[in-house]
Amino acid sequence: MIFRETKLKGAFVIEVRKISDARGFFGRSWCTREFEAQGIPVSMMQANIAFSFKKGTLRGLHYQERPFGEAKLVRCTRGAAYDVIVDLRPDSPTCRQWFATELTQDDYQMVYAPEGFAHGYLTLSDHTEMTYS
Repeated sequence: MIFRETKLKGAFVIEVRKISDARGFFGRSWCTREFEAQGIPVSMMQANIAFSFKKGTLRGLHYQERPFGEAKLVRCTRGAAYDVIVDLRPDSPTCRQWFATELTQDDYQMVYAPEGFAHGYLTLSDHTEMTYS
């Protein structure tokens, strides 16, 4: 996996490193060791799927306060979305700053937002599906 830290401290865009051959490709979307090497705490509590029928569906910004805070690993598995994260950690040097990127079913990129971030997205196509871990 290729980790690129965003302008927000501790938030990453993660690209699946593809190993291709005539059949297609193989890529790792999760590896505890690789996340820990980036200083990302590993504590996946659940995995979710969100499906939106229509282009232009707005989801978020969602935020959980402690003790219910959650980090998020988000990927678009169908369609496309404009994905936004906002740093709401009061002690963070990037508090109240935001980052956005387009996620599509074809780019195999993920966004990692640490606990203390708000997250939301706008669907850019009909029948968009997002996964959260």
